Amino acid sequence: AQKLGIIQSRGLGDIVIALPIAHYYHEQGWEIHWPICEEFRTHFDQTAPWVHWHSVRTDASSFFLEQPRDTLKRVGVSETLTLYQALTGQDFHKTCHFQHMSFDRYKYQQAQVPFLMKWQLSRAITRRRDREDLLAERIRQELKGRPYTLIHMMGSDHRASFDSQILPEECAHIEINDLTDCFWDWMTAIEQAHSVITVDSVFSNAIDQLSLLDDDSRYFVPRSHIQLTPVLGNYWTWLENTQLPPQARVFNVN
Repeated sequence: AQKLGIIQSRGLGDIVIALPIAHYYHEQGWEIHWPICEEFRTHFDQTAPWVHWHSVRTDASSFFLEQPRDTLKRVGVSETLTLYQALTGQDFHKTCHFQHMSFDRYKYQQAQVPFLMKWQLSRAITRRRDREDLLAERIRQELKGRPYTLIHMMGSDHRASFDSQILPEECAHIEINDLTDCFWDWMTAIEQAHSVITVDSVFSNAIDQLSLLDDDSRYFVPRSHIQLTPVLGNYWTWLENTQLPPQARVFNVN
């Protein structure tokens, strides 16, 4: 098979957004090679095993472009898709569509993949139900069956907050702030939650792209301006980024 390299070494949300792009080409017979930051490998090795994942070190700025390019060259990849929409020293902004698209739509435009494929994420991943069920069962036992709201306020470089008055009184409030070594492990717990309140992050991307939960159960807290906020295909209630609820309890998974 012909080899195709994906250059998008981080972050977690960006990789999830781009997974359907890679899968689109995988279904056309391409062998996909994708260098990502080494700390992200545990999230994707078994969830998307059809990708040849490669680790790049994050101890220098070269993990954005230079290391991925060197890695892909070393394994014999000649065709690459560079999916960054902004990078120091690069002129991505010179494309005629740059100023008119959110960053996620830009990735799909650059890859020449229909943007609607973004919501075909379920075809691109293998959910590890045993791990998901184990975490969901721990939550059920801890709460003795009480309904719960999951709260995720930590993005890669931002801590968000919101007005705690919107939290349902009948629910326990669990803050996701200490991930397992694979964030996908939370998907069943999310599906079983009364509601989920999440900042713009890998969790909001995964929930939206997999169409998890009902329309009245998804709450989104933005953290960026319009061009750096992903397009949400499902209905979400948007909340102002204000104050973290003091009654949110921490549920650590070790």
